[in-house]
Amino acid sequence: MRRSRLAYVPLAMPLWALAEFFVFLAVSHAIGAGWAILLLAVSTLAGVALLRREGIKGWRAFQQAAQENRPPGAEVANSLTGLGGALLLTLPGFITAVAGLLLLLPPGRGLARRGIERFAERSLGGAATGDLFGPRKVKVHSGAPVTVVVVDEQPAPSHGGRTQPPPAIEGEIVR
Repeated sequence: MRRSRLAYVPLAMPLWALAEFFVFLAVSHAIGAGWAILLLAVSTLAGVALLRREGIKGWRAFQQAAQENRPPGAEVANSLTGLGGALLLTLPGFITAVAGLLLLLPPGRGLARRGIERFAERSLGGAATGDLFGPRKVKVHSGAPVTVVVVDEQPAPSHGGRTQPPPAIEGEIVR
């Protein structure tokens, strides 16, 4: 029986808190306890301000996409990434602050957005994901041409009474 990844959360939370504590001790030893506490307070306040900004920005992008009859999935994924980064900044701790900053900066934001899109595609399926993110572009590899012959008679069954499917076209999805 396969366990869900959420089953490990009760084990991971105390380990995460312990790691945050040791990183705080290391930072306070390096720059001083007062400065470390001030740095945590500033990151928390910045996270609260960014939560509001990212939420409003995401809502406006979603509304604009809906008004233009475009799929809103890219805007929603970008907004979720920004909100996640801002939320991590609001939590007290240097590890979460660094993770939040990585989600807010363009390279990390792009990677996380693509991860959200892939997760949505696995969870929802291709049709629903196409409605959210728009049609996928397909890159077709050239190869030997496929000849298609249409015959009016019934094809002969092969394995177990089923007919053989036509050959597939090789390609990859380009986003």
